[in-house]
Amino acid sequence: MPANCQHCDNPPCLKAANRHKKGAITKRPDGIVVFNYDKLSSSSSAMDAAKKACPYYAIVDDRGDYYTEGTPKLEPYETRTFYEYGSKLTRKKTKGSIRKCHFCLHRLESGMIPACVSTCIGRAMYFGDLNDPKSLVSELIRKEKTLRLKEAEGTKPRVYYIGFKGRENIAISTPATCQVCHQ
Repeated sequence: MPANCQHCDNPPCLKAANRHKKGAITKRPDGIVVFNYDKLSSSSSAMDAAKKACPYYAIVDDRGDYYTEGTPKLEPYETRTFYEYGSKLTRKKTKGSIRKCHFCLHRLESGMIPACVSTCIGRAMYFGDLNDPKSLVSELIRKEKTLRLKEAEGTKPRVYYIGFKGRENIAISTPATCQVCHQ
């Protein structure tokens, strides 16, 4: 399971990448950390710096792989044009850059919730406005025990693990093991 970008209020990836390529990573007013694929793919030092700076291991190389390649049929959704960060993209365009979760920004801008939230059969994921004290996420955070990963690093992560019942020694969340949800 891929590690989720924590959309930090103090994102170390942004500072690190922008030292090499100004504007390669930005932060929107709503808190979402945004990658500029054009700027990142033109600066390997910015990409490397961002990956090294992320304490959550949430940034991955986009090698242009198709998940259904090598199966009986390469599925059309893999080669389609898609919209991300307000741009019309193809897999070829993003290949060679780096990627991370962006809370399905294209869906948010259409008034929908992130795909992971709408498809989680365990109802383990929620998404909402932390600035609205009446929102479901704000209510859950007030009522339940929560965990934010690596708070001591000063990144100010915006992702909360709600209803957390122990396991105090979670050191990191990696693509190989999501120790919070999958035991």
